[in-house]
Amino acid sequence: MNTSRTVATFLLLAGLFNLPTWTLAATPDAESDTTVIDIAGHAVPTVAGGLYDRYRSNPPLSVIAQESPETDLSWFKTLEKTRVDIGFESYSPNFYYENSRVNVIYTADIDRLRELMPAEVLEVVQPVQVWPGRGLVVLTGYAYHYCDNDEYNEIAVSIVTSEPGKANLGPISLIGATLSKDYWGYVLKLPVNTELAKVRGVVGYNLPKWLIPIDYRETDTSVVFEVTDAETGLTDFVLTTEKLDDVSDAVNLVTNSFVNLDHEGRLSSGYAVSRQLSHASSSSADAVELQLTDGSLSTFIKSLGLGKMMKYEYVPSFQSALYAPRPLASRMEEAQ
Repeated sequence: MNTSRTVATFLLLAGLFNLPTWTLAATPDAESDTTVIDIAGHAVPTVAGGLYDRYRSNPPLSVIAQESPETDLSWFKTLEKTRVDIGFESYSPNFYYENSRVNVIYTADIDRLRELMPAEVLEVVQPVQVWPGRGLVVLTGYAYHYCDNDEYNEIAVSIVTSEPGKANLGPISLIGATLSKDYWGYVLKLPVNTELAKVRGVVGYNLPKWLIPIDYRETDTSVVFEVTDAETGLTDFVLTTEKLDDVSDAVNLVTNSFVNLDHEGRLSSGYAVSRQLSHASSSSADAVELQLTDGSLSTFIKSLGLGKMMKYEYVPSFQSALYAPRPLASRMEEAQ
């Protein structure tokens, strides 16, 4: 196949139908065209000519405006990037321009959650207990359609925790976090479907990422994340969630912070601020179907002792700014 002719045809169609040119990265021909770059000694395949290949997390917003004219960049224009060393040179915050996600919050065995957290982390944050013996776990499916790191999908399994330096008051702490839209957590699992996202997350953000196939798709009525077990090649789990009807377009900002240990075993913290452009929620268990198998991630999820589904959040459109981790002590001092 003549790749240059295919690209030219796509660009012509993009102009005719007013498609953002970044969707070219999702075409089969463009997806197979990769280049290998070095990140902290790791040979990382990435999309040739993609945002990361060209700009290493610091693309001019004028480029984004040209490639995706429908994207609202007003918020990003208020944020300043700074150069940081996170095991490799990068820029913080990392920008996510066009994205979708679903969050499903379950109760879980709080003793099991404490068991999975390092002792050093437990000294500063604890799982929030909603009633005796039960904490909260959040299962999130992310589809990053267009961001500084190109396009990728991600699954997060996280524990809802208290905020460092504040008393863990269980439901009262949870209500306070909900009102302020400022949440804290400990990330248990964070698989992704590109090597670029994996290496950046592990080296730069101290996050438990690994590479597995993650398929994201939509139907007329649902959003589906299907995860494949990397070892067996079989379906690991499928998360199917309803496209809710009562979607709000009231823009709001939500902060999600995490505490973990850096590569030297020191307490570290990073955070993401999300600008939710459309969102809805439900407490109906009928809105979510979680199909677990004998796959490795399913087995881990089963070990958490999931119970009642407390809340489902449908966020078909959001933007985000992910800030590089820093020593937890310096972040707490700054907050005082």
